Parts: sequence; structure tokens; C-alpha cells
Amino acid sequence: MSGMPPDSHPSPATRPVVKRTARGLVFDGDQLVLIKRSKPGIAPYWITPGGGVEDDDASVVAALHREIDEELGAKVTDVVPAFVDTVEHIADDGSHGVKVQFFFACRLESMDLALRHGPEVDDPCGEYEVVRVPFSRLGIASVGIVPLTLRHYLDANIEGVLGLLGPELG
Repeated sequence: MSGMPPDSHPSPATRPVVKRTARGLVFDGDQLVLIKRSKPGIAPYWITPGGGVEDDDASVVAALHREIDEELGAKVTDVVPAFVDTVEHIADDGSHGVKVQFFFACRLESMDLALRHGPEVDDPCGEYEVVRVPFSRLGIASVGIVPLTLRHYLDANIEGVLGLLGPELG
């Protein structure tokens, strides 16, 4: 067993993954591009652009590119894994398991909000406002980024996340 990756043999306690999402920590210079979500009856909250991995997506990264195109009318480059969040989840079909959210640091290459498309644009539930916040502790604290685990991760790892897109990684 030594030398084998720890995940090569799932333990009996492994929960089924019933949903996967791809989300972008999209950097436009020193600012983070977020979506401010406003729904009737609840306080606004801020999310990273992205969404569910679909069966016809070739990979989680392909899903990220599709979602960024749909939600922002944008293209991103330098896509690097940054954070993974796993939460209990009940799928649309009623199956119980976990949702695994893959967050990738990436650079905004281009964005044209007039090119947005997909369910969030065609049949919105509330408002989706694209905003930018400084990628700093103060900037992150100024908005209610969800999930909370991501907010805490970003607050504790600003320098490391910036390093993911820096020249030192090659």
C-alpha cells in the first residue's frame, strides 16, 4: 500500500458525488469579478461565476469555460485549480450525497456582457449583477461571498491565490 495515492481505494465512508460544479476566481487585474445575486425576500449575496458540470462537458475545466461564457460573455486564461469545497447535497432526482465545487483561479481575457446567455440570463430568478471587488482582505470583507468556506479560504490565502497566477509557477 505504501506509495499509493490516498484516494486510490475509496473507503466505505466515501459519500456519492451527486453534483459537481466549476467556479472561477476570475481576476481582472487586481480585482475579482463576482456576481451579486439578489432574490426577493433574501439578503443579497455574491458568488463566483460558474455552475454545474453537465454530461456533455469534456471536463470540469471545459464546464468552467462554458459557464464563464454563459454568465459573463467572457473568456478566461491561465486556469489553475485553487480550492475545493464539498457539501452535503440532494440532487434534483432526490439522491443524497455531496456536491463538490471546484474553484479555479484564472485571468479575464475578454468580457462582453451583451453576449451572456443561458438560464441565468434567459429566465433569471432575481438579479445577476456583475461586479468587481478589490482582491484584498478589505475587498473580500466588503461583500458576502458564498460559500462561507470560500470566503474564509480567500481571506487566509490572498498571497497564495495571487501566487497561483504569478510567474513563479511557470
